[in-house]
Order: sequence, then structure tokens, then C-alpha cells
Amino acid sequence: MSSKLKNRLELAGIYLIIIAMFVVIGYPLLWTIGLSLNPGTSLYGASMIPENWSFDHYKWLFLDPRSNYLTWYKNTLIVATATSLLSVVFVSLTAYAFSRYRFVGRKNGLYAFLLLQMFPVLMAMVALYILLNTVNLLDTLTGLIIIYAGGAIPMNAFLVKGYFDTIPRELDESAKIDGAGHFRILFTIMLPLAKPILAVVALFNFMAPFMDFILPRIILRSPENFTLALGLFNFVNDQFANNFTRFAAGAILIAIPIAAVFLFLQRYLISGLTAGATKG
Repeated sequence: MSSKLKNRLELAGIYLIIIAMFVVIGYPLLWTIGLSLNPGTSLYGASMIPENWSFDHYKWLFLDPRSNYLTWYKNTLIVATATSLLSVVFVSLTAYAFSRYRFVGRKNGLYAFLLLQMFPVLMAMVALYILLNTVNLLDTLTGLIIIYAGGAIPMNAFLVKGYFDTIPRELDESAKIDGAGHFRILFTIMLPLAKPILAVVALFNFMAPFMDFILPRIILRSPENFTLALGLFNFVNDQFANNFTRFAAGAILIAIPIAAVFLFLQRYLISGLTAGATKG
């Protein structure tokens, strides 16, 4: 087989893979957009390209007094923003300690972080429920934020620690000679240089509350405290009002804040995604 034919076959294979991935990702997305523009509420009879399309479902979400969509959106933004910020703070402090300090249990602590990620979250749901009930944080956004922020520490701290390890220690030593303390080194040297991996941590932890259903389902009880995933589920769960088209409209709008944060952080993301966990 000639090299020219081989290159053409490889190129054709790459294009086939790209087309297949586009179908897998794009087809459900196009169906969701089309479903949100279909009249009525039924899933049956809806089409991906509706003939009599309208924005009535979007208007209902924002204008109808029976809709709690704006409340759910606000709750989710509060949880996502707080989780993202707290995760970056806690993960940065934890990763800096494991990267720059030598203390008893350091190596075992890193192994414990990896070990914690091997168990499914469902195993801890009962314990989390009892814990939040004990401290009177059940059915509160505060309790949900604490669980999200705490759960983000192990794996993210391991990744950020790997990134911190790539930063030369000579910078720390030079700063110490100039009289800088540990916190000043962290905030003026380490964190500015670690913006790529911190942007990854911030984005992933911002996205999590928008996508997660199980944890809010267990913790939250009052409709005014629902997040978007939990609130939208009621659109299709109610046996007397299976509003699949409204569900689709609400789901499409979830992408707006995630896309905004992604665009804001995109200059850091590419290098951040490839830089973590380079050293043990």
C-alpha cells in the first residue's frame, strides 16, 4: 500500500470518527431544541423541525406565575457560584500544603484522596443525609454547597498538587529571601502561575450543580429550594402534566451560564486540562 493511499485512508477514518461523534452529540441536542419549540406538551407527535414553532414554552417559564423556574435558576446559580469559589479556595490551600510541605502522613493523605474517588457517591448518601439533619442544614442551599465543595477537594487537590509540583521551588526560595511568608508565596506566586488548572477546577465545579439530580433530590424538600435539575424533573414526573416540551425549553437554558463561564475561562482551559497530575 502506497503512503499516499494510506494517508487518505487515515484521513477518511478520522472524518468518520468526527462525523460519528457529531451525530452522537448533535442529534440529541437538535432534538431538544426542536422539542422546546413544538406546541403542546406531549412528547409524542413532536418533531425535530416543528412546522408551527413558537417560543411559548420559554415565555411560560419566565412569565407564568405558576412556574418556579426563575427561583430554581437563582438557586442553582447561587449553589454553582459558591461551590466553584469555595472549591478553588479549599483545593488551592490543600494542594499547596501537599506540594510544598513535608509532614507526617503526607504520602498516605495523597493515597487517601485517590482511594476516596474509587467509591461511588451513592455509598455516602445516607451518611450525608444524617449529617445534615444533625446540624439542621437539611433542605437548605447551604448544606448542598458544603457537600459539593467538600466532595470536590480530594480529586481536584490531587490534580492541582501535580500542577504546583511543576512550578520551580527556586521561586519560593527567592521569595523567602525577600521576606515573603507562606501565604504571600501562595497568593502572589503559586496561584497566578496556576491559573490554568484553577480555571479547570472552577469550571467543573460550577457545572456540577446544574447537572446533578441525586444529591439535591435527597437533601432538598421544599420547591422554593429546588435546583434546576430537581425542578425540571417535576415537569416530566407529574402523572397529570407530562410537560416534555417545557422540560426541553428549561434544559436548553441551562447551557447559558455554563457557556458564559466557559468563554470567560477558555484561555486557561487547554493548558490546564493537560497539566495536572504530572507528578506524584
